[in-house]
Amino acid sequence: MALNFHQLHIFYTVAEKGSFSHAAGALHMTQPAVTMQIQSLEDYFGTKLFVRSTKRVELTEAGRTLLPYAKKSIELIKETDVSMSKFTHMLEGRLHLGASLTVGEYILPRLLGPFGLEYPNISVSMKVINTKQILEEVLNHQLTFGLVEAEVKHSDLHTEAVLSDELKLILPKDHPLGDFDLVPVEELMKYPFVLREQGSGTRRVMEEELTRAGYDPSSLKIVMELGSTGAVKSAVEAGLGISILSQSSLKHEAALGVLQVKDVKDVSFVRSFHAIYLSSTLLPISAVTFLTFLRERDLSQWL
Repeated sequence: MALNFHQLHIFYTVAEKGSFSHAAGALHMTQPAVTMQIQSLEDYFGTKLFVRSTKRVELTEAGRTLLPYAKKSIELIKETDVSMSKFTHMLEGRLHLGASLTVGEYILPRLLGPFGLEYPNISVSMKVINTKQILEEVLNHQLTFGLVEAEVKHSDLHTEAVLSDELKLILPKDHPLGDFDLVPVEELMKYPFVLREQGSGTRRVMEEELTRAGYDPSSLKIVMELGSTGAVKSAVEAGLGISILSQSSLKHEAALGVLQVKDVKDVSFVRSFHAIYLSSTLLPISAVTFLTFLRERDLSQWL
C-alpha cells in the first residue's frame, strides 16, 4: 500500500476534531470509512497513531510526530491549487457559493461577467442570504464557502479578506444634513435611522466602528429595520429616515440624484469582505480559481 494525501487529510482532521464521528461529519464521510482509512495508515507505518477511548481519541507519540507533516501536506496542496488555478482556463465545473446581501446583490454581479469570460466552462450558482445564515450553513456543510461582509471568528473556520469596501451615510435628497461636507456623529443622533436587520454584516460593521470611535450605537433613533439593502434605500428615499450602507450599493441612486451620499466626521467605515470556509475543507478547484481571481485581478475596472 502506498501513502496518499487523502489518508493524511483524514488523519489530520481526526486529530483536530478529537473524534472519529466529528471528523466524519467534517469530511462528509461515514465513520466506518474514516476508521478504515486510519487503520490503513496505521498499517502502512506499522504503529498506532491514536489511543481510542469512549470520550475522545488522543494522539500517540507516533501520531504527534506525524501531525506536523500532515499539516504541511495539506498546506502544500492548498498552495498548489492556488498557484495552478491561473492556468485552468478550460476548467469545467460548478461554482456553488453563498454571498451576503450586499456582496451578492451589488458586488458579485459586476464580477461574475468578467470571470465567466475568462473561465467560460465554470457555471455559477449563488445563494444570497445574510452573514449569520451563511455562517450557519457553512458550519452545517450546506455551503462549501461564503463571501460575507464582516470578519467571522470561529475555531472551525478559515477566514480570508478578499475585497474591500466602505460604508457611507445616505440621506434623502433635501435632508438638512446635506449642508455638511462631513457630518458630525452628534448631528446623526438627532434624526431617525432606517437600518439593516440584526445579523447583517453592514449593521455589524456600522455598530463596531461607532463604538470604536467612542459612540454608543444604541443611542441612534432606529425607527425601522429592513431585511435588504434595496428596501433600506427605498425607505430613505421616501424620507422615512437616514442610513449607513455600502458605497457599492449606491452608485445608481447617487448618479440619479435621488439620494445624497456623505462621509461621517472622525469615523471611517472601511471594511473587508471575507471568504469563509471550514478549515478541514479542501475547496474544489473551481472555488480556488474564483478566490484567486478576486485576490489577483484589478477589480476596480468593474466596480
